[in-house]
Amino acid sequence: MIVDSLERADSYYSKHPVFKEAFDFLRQPKLANIPVGRYEIKGNQLFCMISKKNGRSHAEVKLEAHQKYVDIQYVISGLEQVGWRQTSTCNLVHTKYDIEKDICYFDDEPKMWTQIQPGSFVIFYPEDAHAPLVSNKEIHKAVIKVMLNP
Repeated sequence: MIVDSLERADSYYSKHPVFKEAFDFLRQPKLANIPVGRYEIKGNQLFCMISKKNGRSHAEVKLEAHQKYVDIQYVISGLEQVGWRQTSTCNLVHTKYDIEKDICYFDDEPKMWTQIQPGSFVIFYPEDAHAPLVSNKEIHKAVIKVMLNP
């Protein structure tokens, strides 16, 4: 898991060949005005989902993990808390891996919680099980999906 501000995103370009394109999308001046929905940047290799959702409590969230995609989760507005645990230490499978949706859920508890401020992002790799959207308010965010092996 990586947590940082969008101002420093260029220091992560070397982590994946399309990270620059992903962060360029997040840096567009009118990002906050883009309607909720899915936006293809580079087909299924790189796309963004814009959402506005009411936050959930710690008790309501489940750890999730992906195998085909890296998540870059960027908070546009609101204050989000995300839980984290190393995927390899998750033993309580809630929902088995769905290859079509590239997701599985766990009943294990996060090992740590991190606050994500507006203008900041979190990068989750397959080894990072995460529990997003914890807040007592609405969270407006962009989730960039980056295919690991295009």
